[in-house]
Amino acid sequence: MMPPSSLALATPRGGRPPTARQSRFRGGKLGAFEQRGFTLVEVLVALMLMAVLAGMAWQGLDGISRARIASQERVDETLGLNTVLAQWEQDLQSVYDTRGAVPALGFDGARLRLVRRQPEGLQVVVWSLRERALWRWAGPVVAQPVALQESWLLSQQLLGNEPNHLRMQGGVARWQVYFYRGNAWSNAQSSAGTGPAAPPLPGMPVLPVQNVLPTGVRAVLSFEGSDGVRLQGDLTRDVLLAPQWP
Repeated sequence: MMPPSSLALATPRGGRPPTARQSRFRGGKLGAFEQRGFTLVEVLVALMLMAVLAGMAWQGLDGISRARIASQERVDETLGLNTVLAQWEQDLQSVYDTRGAVPALGFDGARLRLVRRQPEGLQVVVWSLRERALWRWAGPVVAQPVALQESWLLSQQLLGNEPNHLRMQGGVARWQVYFYRGNAWSNAQSSAGTGPAAPPLPGMPVLPVQNVLPTGVRAVLSFEGSDGVRLQGDLTRDVLLAPQWP
Protein backbone atom coordinates (compact mmCIF):
# COMPACT_ATOMS: atom_id res chain seq x y z
CA MET A 1 0.00 0.00 0.00
CA MET A 2 1.26 3.51 -0.96
CA PRO A 3 2.31 5.81 1.85
CA PRO A 4 -0.13 8.67 2.67
CA SER A 5 2.34 11.36 1.54
CA SER A 6 2.85 9.76 -1.87
CA LEU A 7 -0.85 9.31 -2.35
CA ALA A 8 -1.50 12.99 -1.60
CA LEU A 9 0.99 14.05 -4.26
CA ALA A 10 -0.31 11.74 -6.96
CA THR A 11 -4.06 12.20 -6.33
CA PRO A 12 -5.63 15.65 -6.91
CA ARG A 13 -8.17 17.15 -4.59
CA GLY A 14 -11.40 15.17 -4.86
CA GLY A 15 -9.82 11.74 -4.72
CA ARG A 16 -9.67 11.07 -8.48
CA PRO A 17 -6.39 10.39 -10.21
CA PRO A 18 -5.05 13.11 -12.65
CA THR A 19 -5.86 12.79 -16.31
CA ALA A 20 -3.24 12.64 -19.09
CA ARG A 21 -3.85 16.33 -20.02
CA GLN A 22 -3.43 17.49 -16.42
CA SER A 23 -0.22 15.51 -16.15
CA ARG A 24 1.15 17.21 -19.26
CA PHE A 25 0.29 20.66 -17.88
CA ARG A 26 2.01 19.84 -14.58
CA GLY A 27 5.08 18.63 -16.38
CA GLY A 28 5.34 21.92 -18.33
CA LYS A 29 4.63 20.26 -21.71
CA LEU A 30 1.82 21.07 -24.13
CA GLY A 31 0.37 18.83 -26.73
CA ALA A 32 0.97 19.30 -30.44
CA PHE A 33 -2.47 20.93 -30.87
CA GLU A 34 -1.51 23.65 -28.31
CA GLN A 35 1.85 24.59 -29.92
CA ARG A 36 0.34 26.05 -33.10
CA GLY A 37 2.11 29.34 -34.35
CA PHE A 38 1.94 31.65 -37.42
CA THR A 39 1.90 30.11 -40.85
CA LEU A 40 4.21 31.28 -43.67
CA VAL A 41 1.32 33.02 -45.45
CA GLU A 42 0.46 35.00 -42.32
CA VAL A 43 4.06 36.08 -41.88
CA LEU A 44 4.30 37.19 -45.53
CA VAL A 45 1.07 39.18 -45.27
CA ALA A 46 2.30 40.89 -42.10
CA LEU A 47 5.62 41.76 -43.75
CA MET A 48 3.81 43.12 -46.80
CA LEU A 49 1.61 45.36 -44.65
CA MET A 50 4.63 46.62 -42.74
CA ALA A 51 6.40 47.39 -46.04
CA VAL A 52 3.38 49.34 -47.33
CA LEU A 53 3.13 51.36 -44.12
CA ALA A 54 6.87 52.06 -44.16
CA GLY A 55 6.65 53.25 -47.80
CA MET A 56 3.75 55.57 -47.00
CA ALA A 57 5.64 56.98 -44.04
CA TRP A 58 8.77 57.52 -46.17
CA GLN A 59 6.77 59.35 -48.85
CA GLY A 60 5.33 61.65 -46.23
CA LEU A 61 8.73 62.43 -44.73
CA ASP A 62 10.21 62.96 -48.19
CA GLY A 63 7.43 65.40 -49.10
CA ILE A 64 7.97 67.35 -45.89
CA SER A 65 11.72 67.48 -46.53
CA ARG A 66 11.26 68.69 -50.12
CA ALA A 67 8.81 71.36 -49.02
CA ARG A 68 11.21 72.58 -46.35
CA ILE A 69 14.10 72.76 -48.83
CA ALA A 70 11.98 74.65 -51.38
CA SER A 71 10.77 77.07 -48.71
CA GLN A 72 14.32 77.70 -47.51
CA GLU A 73 15.52 78.33 -51.07
CA ARG A 74 12.71 80.82 -51.62
CA VAL A 75 13.58 82.61 -48.37
CA ASP A 76 17.26 82.78 -49.36
CA GLU A 77 16.36 84.19 -52.79
CA THR A 78 14.11 86.80 -51.23
CA LEU A 79 16.76 87.85 -48.72
CA GLY A 80 19.36 88.08 -51.49
CA LEU A 81 17.07 90.21 -53.66
CA ASN A 82 16.30 92.51 -50.72
CA THR A 83 20.03 93.02 -50.22
CA VAL A 84 20.47 93.96 -53.89
CA LEU A 85 17.55 96.38 -53.76
CA ALA A 86 18.94 97.95 -50.59
CA GLN A 87 22.24 98.62 -52.39
CA TRP A 88 20.33 100.01 -55.38
CA GLU A 89 18.40 102.40 -53.16
CA GLN A 90 21.52 103.45 -51.27
CA ASP A 91 23.29 104.33 -54.53
CA LEU A 92 20.36 106.36 -55.86
CA GLN A 93 19.74 108.18 -52.59
CA SER A 94 23.40 109.26 -52.60
CA VAL A 95 23.35 110.75 -56.13
CA TYR A 96 25.27 114.03 -56.26
CA ASP A 97 24.87 116.79 -58.83
CA THR A 98 28.40 117.52 -60.06
CA ARG A 99 27.42 120.95 -61.43
CA GLY A 100 28.55 120.17 -64.94
CA ALA A 101 31.66 118.03 -64.42
CA VAL A 102 29.98 114.78 -65.52
CA PRO A 103 26.36 113.62 -65.83
CA ALA A 104 25.17 112.83 -62.33
CA LEU A 105 22.60 110.27 -63.49
CA GLY A 106 21.88 108.66 -66.85
CA PHE A 107 20.43 105.53 -68.42
CA ASP A 108 21.22 104.30 -71.96
CA GLY A 109 19.01 101.21 -72.01
CA ALA A 110 21.66 98.80 -70.81
CA ARG A 111 23.54 100.73 -68.12
CA LEU A 112 22.59 103.15 -65.39
CA ARG A 113 25.47 105.47 -64.48
CA LEU A 114 25.43 107.70 -61.44
CA VAL A 115 27.75 109.73 -59.29
CA ARG A 116 27.31 109.16 -55.57
CA ARG A 117 28.64 110.92 -52.52
CA GLN A 118 31.24 109.27 -50.32
CA PRO A 119 32.90 110.59 -47.14
CA GLU A 120 36.20 110.97 -49.02
CA GLY A 121 34.81 112.36 -52.28
CA LEU A 122 32.73 111.20 -55.25
CA GLN A 123 32.39 107.81 -56.91
CA VAL A 124 31.03 106.65 -60.26
CA VAL A 125 28.74 103.61 -60.02
CA VAL A 126 27.36 101.61 -62.95
CA TRP A 127 24.44 99.17 -62.86
CA SER A 128 24.12 97.01 -65.97
CA LEU A 129 22.18 94.03 -67.27
CA ARG A 130 24.37 91.37 -68.86
CA GLU A 131 23.96 87.60 -69.28
CA ARG A 132 20.56 87.67 -67.57
CA ALA A 133 22.06 89.16 -64.42
CA LEU A 134 22.41 92.55 -62.77
CA TRP A 135 25.99 93.71 -62.35
CA ARG A 136 27.41 96.59 -60.33
CA TRP A 137 30.69 98.37 -60.88
CA ALA A 138 32.06 100.96 -58.47
CA GLY A 139 34.92 103.21 -59.51
CA PRO A 140 37.53 104.72 -57.23
CA VAL A 141 36.61 107.50 -54.84
CA VAL A 142 38.08 110.74 -56.19
CA ALA A 143 38.16 114.34 -55.05
CA GLN A 144 39.28 116.16 -58.21
CA PRO A 145 37.07 116.99 -61.24
CA VAL A 146 39.65 115.63 -63.70
CA ALA A 147 39.83 112.29 -61.89
CA LEU A 148 36.03 112.16 -61.80
CA GLN A 149 35.82 112.65 -65.56
CA GLU A 150 38.43 109.93 -66.11
CA SER A 151 36.42 107.54 -63.97
CA TRP A 152 33.24 108.43 -65.84
CA LEU A 153 34.91 107.74 -69.20
CA LEU A 154 36.29 104.47 -67.86
CA SER A 155 32.75 103.42 -66.94
CA GLN A 156 31.89 103.47 -70.66
CA GLN A 157 34.57 100.91 -71.48
CA LEU A 158 33.77 98.20 -68.96
CA LEU A 159 34.33 94.61 -70.09
CA GLY A 160 32.84 92.85 -67.09
CA ASN A 161 36.08 91.38 -65.73
CA GLU A 162 37.18 94.39 -63.71
CA PRO A 163 38.05 93.83 -60.02
CA ASN A 164 35.13 95.95 -58.79
CA HIS A 165 32.57 94.36 -61.12
CA LEU A 166 30.19 92.25 -59.04
CA ARG A 167 27.30 90.01 -60.10
CA MET A 168 24.42 91.14 -57.92
CA GLN A 169 21.27 89.27 -59.03
CA GLY A 170 20.65 86.50 -61.54
CA GLY A 171 17.53 85.45 -63.40
CA VAL A 172 16.76 88.96 -64.72
CA ALA A 173 15.53 88.74 -68.32
CA ARG A 174 15.16 92.50 -68.92
CA TRP A 175 14.77 95.79 -67.12
CA GLN A 176 13.51 99.30 -67.71
CA VAL A 177 14.21 102.54 -65.88
CA TYR A 178 11.93 105.58 -65.60
CA PHE A 179 12.57 109.07 -64.22
CA TYR A 180 10.00 111.14 -62.40
CA ARG A 181 9.92 114.71 -63.80
CA GLY A 182 7.13 117.22 -64.03
CA ASN A 183 4.72 115.16 -61.91
CA ALA A 184 4.91 112.20 -64.31
CA TRP A 185 7.01 109.14 -65.04
CA SER A 186 8.89 109.21 -68.34
CA ASN A 187 11.35 106.94 -70.11
CA ALA A 188 14.81 107.51 -68.71
CA GLN A 189 16.26 107.48 -72.26
CA SER A 190 14.25 110.50 -73.32
CA SER A 191 15.99 113.84 -73.79
CA ALA A 192 13.82 115.62 -71.22
CA GLY A 193 15.95 117.33 -68.62
CA THR A 194 19.18 117.10 -70.62
CA GLY A 195 20.92 120.37 -71.33
CA PRO A 196 23.81 121.32 -73.59
CA ALA A 197 27.32 120.12 -73.01
CA ALA A 198 29.34 121.89 -70.36
CA PRO A 199 32.69 123.47 -71.17
CA PRO A 200 35.30 120.69 -70.97
CA LEU A 201 38.29 120.80 -68.72
CA PRO A 202 41.69 121.21 -70.36
CA GLY A 203 42.63 118.00 -72.16
CA MET A 204 39.25 116.32 -71.57
CA PRO A 205 36.55 115.56 -74.17
CA VAL A 206 33.13 117.19 -74.17
CA LEU A 207 30.63 115.31 -72.03
CA PRO A 208 26.84 115.59 -72.20
CA VAL A 209 25.50 116.99 -68.97
CA GLN A 210 22.12 116.41 -67.41
CA ASN A 211 21.14 119.71 -65.86
CA VAL A 212 17.98 118.71 -64.02
CA LEU A 213 17.97 115.60 -61.90
CA PRO A 214 14.71 113.70 -61.55
CA THR A 215 13.06 113.55 -58.18
CA GLY A 216 12.52 109.79 -58.39
CA VAL A 217 13.75 106.68 -60.21
CA ARG A 218 11.62 103.65 -61.04
CA ALA A 219 13.16 100.29 -61.96
CA VAL A 220 11.09 97.45 -63.45
CA LEU A 221 12.85 94.07 -63.33
CA SER A 222 11.43 91.11 -65.25
CA PHE A 223 12.19 87.65 -63.87
CA GLU A 224 11.58 84.46 -65.88
CA GLY A 225 12.62 81.79 -63.39
CA SER A 226 15.89 80.99 -65.15
CA ASP A 227 19.54 80.51 -64.10
CA GLY A 228 18.53 78.64 -60.96
CA VAL A 229 16.32 81.50 -59.75
CA ARG A 230 12.70 80.69 -58.93
CA LEU A 231 11.51 84.31 -59.10
CA GLN A 232 9.02 85.05 -61.88
CA GLY A 233 7.11 88.12 -63.01
CA ASP A 234 7.84 91.84 -62.86
CA LEU A 235 9.20 93.68 -59.83
CA THR A 236 8.77 97.47 -59.61
CA ARG A 237 10.78 99.54 -57.17
CA ASP A 238 10.53 103.33 -56.80
CA VAL A 239 13.30 105.32 -55.14
CA LEU A 240 13.05 108.96 -54.08
CA LEU A 241 16.28 110.88 -54.69
CA ALA A 242 17.69 113.02 -51.91
CA PRO A 243 17.42 116.80 -52.40
CA GLN A 244 20.49 118.52 -53.82
CA TRP A 245 21.95 121.33 -51.74
CA PRO A 246 23.03 124.48 -53.59
